[in-house]
Amino acid sequence: MILRIRQFLHTFLLVELIQGLMVTGRHLFSRKVTVQYPEERTPQSPRFKGLHALRRYSNGEERCIACKLCESVCPALAITIESEEREDGSRRTTRYDIDLTKCIYCGLCEESCPVDAIVETRIQEYHGERRGDLIYTKPMLLAIGDLYEEQIAKDRAADAAYR
Repeated sequence: MILRIRQFLHTFLLVELIQGLMVTGRHLFSRKVTVQYPEERTPQSPRFKGLHALRRYSNGEERCIACKLCESVCPALAITIESEEREDGSRRTTRYDIDLTKCIYCGLCEESCPVDAIVETRIQEYHGERRGDLIYTKPMLLAIGDLYEEQIAKDRAADAAYR
C-alpha cells in the first residue's frame, strides 16, 4: 500500500521530469565543443574504416592473388572479382569492383585477405554524383593504394602493435 502511494506521488509530482531538467540545466552553461569542419579535424583512429584501396608489393606487382575470400565473406555482396591464370601459373584478378553504395564498411574483406591486398583507408571525403560514380574498379582501387601507401603501411604497423 505504501509503495502505491509513493509511486502515485512520484508520478503526480513529475519527479522524472524534474530530474531530466536538472541534467539539462547542468549542461546548459558548460562550454560547448564544436569542430569547425573542414578547417579543424578530429583525431582519427588508425583503425578507421573508410575508402577501400588495393595494395601492391614493393616491386610494383599487385598483391591480390584472386583467392576470392573477400568476395565470399562480404555480407553486402559489394565485391565482384574475376580472375585468370597467368603464364607463370599464378592467378591474378582481371576485374575487382567494389560497389560502395552496397558496402557497409564492416572490414571483413580486409580481415579475410591472406596477403593484405584489400584495405580500408582513413579517407572519408569522397562522393559520387550518380550511383555509377561509387563503383570503384581495379585501376581506381590500385591508384588509391599507390597514392596512400605510406599512410596505409603506417596504420597497419600501428594496428599490429595494438594487437
